[in-house]
Amino acid sequence: MKKHTQPARDLSVGELARRSGLAVSALHFYESKGLIGSTRNAGNQRRYPRETLRRVAVIKVAQRVGIPLAEISAALESLPQGRTPNAGDWAALSARWRADLDQRIAKLQLLRDQLDGCIGCGCLSLDDCPLRNPGDQLAAEGPGAHWQAAE
Repeated sequence: MKKHTQPARDLSVGELARRSGLAVSALHFYESKGLIGSTRNAGNQRRYPRETLRRVAVIKVAQRVGIPLAEISAALESLPQGRTPNAGDWAALSARWRADLDQRIAKLQLLRDQLDGCIGCGCLSLDDCPLRNPGDQLAAEGPGAHWQAAE
């Protein structure tokens, strides 16, 4: 008769990489940024709690929709430690990011629409270009170059 044993609660970095589809280096990077955490076993090897799989999935989805890592990190801090993030946690995170995504989508649509006019211009009219000089913001500065390199 086969004896059923519970799988080990913690995962090695290799197991986490295999199950999440990420490179070990990506997991180490996430850990260095405080997005995930590990403990060390007696042999000084990293061990990740199983709930890290879900946290990694949340990170990857958030990155895919363009959420910066700093914002992902801040959002993950709101999640309870020691348990797998659930649907309610995801709903709270996605609501947090929705307004920002809506703003970025609107901005990108506006840029796309302005790009059509730019194609006809051929960049021969930089003072009227809605992409290079939106709203002719530099007109008050007078003629000539006014852009300065960021320091």
